[in-house]
Amino acid sequence: MFLSAVLLGVMFILAACGGGNASDPTEGEEKSDKASGETGGSIIGDGSSTVFPIMEIINEEFNAEHGMAAEIGVSGTGAGFERFTAGETDFQNASRDIKEEEITALEEAGIEYTEFLVGTDGLTIAVSQENDFVDSLTFDELYTIYSGEAESWSDVREDFPDEPITAYGPDQSHGTHDFFKEEVMNDEDVQAELIQDTNQVVSSVNSDPNSIGFFGYSFYLNNEDTLKAVPVQGPDSEEAIEPTDETVQSYQYPLSRPLYVYAKNESLENNEDFRTFMEFTLENAATTAQETGYVALPEEDYQEQIDQLP
Repeated sequence: MFLSAVLLGVMFILAACGGGNASDPTEGEEKSDKASGETGGSIIGDGSSTVFPIMEIINEEFNAEHGMAAEIGVSGTGAGFERFTAGETDFQNASRDIKEEEITALEEAGIEYTEFLVGTDGLTIAVSQENDFVDSLTFDELYTIYSGEAESWSDVREDFPDEPITAYGPDQSHGTHDFFKEEVMNDEDVQAELIQDTNQVVSSVNSDPNSIGFFGYSFYLNNEDTLKAVPVQGPDSEEAIEPTDETVQSYQYPLSRPLYVYAKNESLENNEDFRTFMEFTLENAATTAQETGYVALPEEDYQEQIDQLP
């Protein structure tokens, strides 16, 4: 009986000690609120593979400074807008302006957003460095190539050799494709070898001296030892312009285009982590755009973007 009484006493003391380690119910509610996104939480984005290199570096630096990172996909501008409209993402990277049908879809879904500029790109027309005859092209000549009218280079220009052309470009999931289709093809379909992975477009042009391709400026800069950028003459220009940092930023290069991040207003207002991430993005976009081979906006433009944050 004495031993039983001692054991019961020990168990009582242990139980009391264990009770002191129980979690505070209030603390659990605070964690639940944060996970639900009311004060913070996950950050999810998707969209353009052209904008992705900028956002990837910003995300790494944000993680190093704040101890958290966004989840960023690269499904392409068009596919990314579908996810954004479905409410699956907080932000959407885009290498073209948002389309009217995308604006309508977002309105119907009740999703309000803010458009932010993060840099400028020059859609680059490129051939292999082994190609020694293409020194420039006009919009009309690009149309002839990418409409399928030209089967050989001599069909493009009489003094070009009678060699077959293989044309490459990103597929319809990319804003780069949409931009080229609108600017050069007058919204007609692009007739070419269309590839989802832009790096494969680059490698295809590298491996064929009679090929031609188009992609973002940074893809060219990363491969300029094997590629040759083709100066382009726009419909309102009297001379062909080569893509450079200066001609892209000034939009003198006729295939210059803005790079965007579209952010969901509800996420900016209710998710403090996401708002902090977007502010960090805009504060570092100029440096990162240059670091990744794109062209930064004028400094004052970034302050205008930051001022748009709620």
